[in-house]
Amino acid sequence: MSSSTSARPFRVAIIGSGPAGVYAADILTKSQEVAGGDVEVSIDLFESYPAPYGLIRYGVAPDHPRIKGIVNALHKVLDRGDIRFFGNVTYGRDLTLSDVRACYDAVIFATGAIKDADLNIPGIELEGSYGGADFVSWYDGHPDVPREWPLEAKEIAVLGNGNVALDVARVLSKHADDLLVTEIPENVYAGLKKSPVTDVHVFGRRGPAQVKFTPLELRELSHSKDVDIVLYPEDFEFDEASDEAIRTNNQVKTMVNTLTNWLVEQPDHHGTPGEGSASRRLHLHFLHTPVEIIGEDGKVAGIKFERNELDGTGNARGTGEFIDYPVQAVYRAIGYFGSELPELEFDARRGVLPNVAGRVLDTDGNPIQGIYATGWIKRGPVGLIGHTKGDALETIGCLLEDRLSLPAAERPGEDEVVKLLESRGVDYTTWEGWLKLDAHEKALGEAWTAENDGGPARERVKVVPREGMIEASRG
Repeated sequence: MSSSTSARPFRVAIIGSGPAGVYAADILTKSQEVAGGDVEVSIDLFESYPAPYGLIRYGVAPDHPRIKGIVNALHKVLDRGDIRFFGNVTYGRDLTLSDVRACYDAVIFATGAIKDADLNIPGIELEGSYGGADFVSWYDGHPDVPREWPLEAKEIAVLGNGNVALDVARVLSKHADDLLVTEIPENVYAGLKKSPVTDVHVFGRRGPAQVKFTPLELRELSHSKDVDIVLYPEDFEFDEASDEAIRTNNQVKTMVNTLTNWLVEQPDHHGTPGEGSASRRLHLHFLHTPVEIIGEDGKVAGIKFERNELDGTGNARGTGEFIDYPVQAVYRAIGYFGSELPELEFDARRGVLPNVAGRVLDTDGNPIQGIYATGWIKRGPVGLIGHTKGDALETIGCLLEDRLSLPAAERPGEDEVVKLLESRGVDYTTWEGWLKLDAHEKALGEAWTAENDGGPARERVKVVPREGMIEASRG
């Protein structure tokens, strides 16, 4: 029997409450076919963290310029009351595939990508070599990572030319006191405060016209107090494809202009501390491919690069010239990678669920009825928030197209999943619980501000331990 034969709501589970999951839920609730048809939709959103927003809470630097706007937009959708939120529920542990299929007519996976992409070069395993995503999890107060982070290096290399690389470099080079206006957790502030860093080097493989970050994030670098930005004339190379991109793409033109202006205006000390210079420096290097992390006594002592040149198409090729930099830590921020999901096929090369337009495929490459994907677990960790909306639109379009032919859930009642979670002793959190935790974190910020008279006003202090988040949510 198809799920449409009954007068009950069409039940959909969405696994993951980051932008991908929330946009999918929003589009589904507003869909003309559902709203104008003979069926109402009922959506439950599941999140493995006790709090919503996924990588927006645990994958973006706390001083990221766009973060508040994104959180506000997601909050508005979930605060309407037509989407139920279940936090602290992990797919594959608290709920199996057969559980969700029994309770819902369709399931959408929006689990994103949280692991670091691999970089296979000699020395990557040395002490002092880190994944950027792991560092981001630490400074964002992820509940499941250690509270301490080894910040002992004076000179640091960050590999990558995307927004995550810039976030990592900005947090490493910024003075801890300047992050107090953000929601930075106490343990992170204490760790960064003790950091002896003087120089952070960001390395990209291609030229200034091929960077993957955006103008807003780039300009944000220049707002760090007592941090000089250092650029190198030999890294400013433009080929035919670069010139074309500068002519035809306003974003590329803006970034190249910003970088070129910084290069022209910088003091002549070329990266060495001179009179009037800042106590920390953030170096931006282009046309460098990492070939080896150099070790001494099992620890990072330097990094070797091959110098590149552009090949006319905007891609880079090696020149055979090598250069070493003395550093004591290396952070790779060359991209995220998806994680396997229990009971589903996984494309280990791309880090995604195999799918066609969001319809998840089985071992033989056929669509599995009622199972869909959206966001980074669907397309890979590329693109910005705007792409995520387009992605969700495509997936929801397929789901609505299939709706009448989907097998009906066996236990579609709204209280069925609640009974199941409670029978398993899962301390799930709700949207009302998030509002309590949100208010609690803001109260911690107010208390900190009152205690530190004359210090910066803190909007919130993020609660880090999972138990603390659950306690504040369940009250």
